Amino acid sequence: MPDHQNKPARPSLLRIPLFRLLAINLAIGACAATLLVGGLLWLNPGRLRELIFADSSPGIALALLLASFLITFGSAAKGSAIMAQGLQEHSGKSGGHGSRLAVQETGRRTRAH
Repeated sequence: MPDHQNKPARPSLLRIPLFRLLAINLAIGACAATLLVGGLLWLNPGRLRELIFADSSPGIALALLLASFLITFGSAAKGSAIMAQGLQEHSGKSGGHGSRLAVQETGRRTRAH
C-alpha cells in the first residue's frame, strides 16, 4: 500500500502572500466595477439603460460592459497594490521621501571624489 502521509502537502494559494494580495485587490476592483455599472444603469446617462434593455439580448451587452469594467478596475487595483509595496516597507521609518538605495548611492559618489 502506498504511504500517503509522506507526500508533501501543496500549500493553499491564499497562503502565498503575493497571490493573496492580488486576490484581495481583484475583489476590491470587482466590487468597484459592479457598483459603477449599477450606478450607470441607475443614473441612466445618455439613456444607456434604455438602450441596453431595448436590445433583443440585453444580457450580452450587460456582460460585456461589466467584463470590461472588471478588467479595468481589477487591473488598476492590483497594479496600485503592487506599486504601493515599496511604500509600505518604509512607511514606519523617519521622514524623507528618497529610497535607502538612492541615499547609499549618493554617499558612495561623494566619498569617491
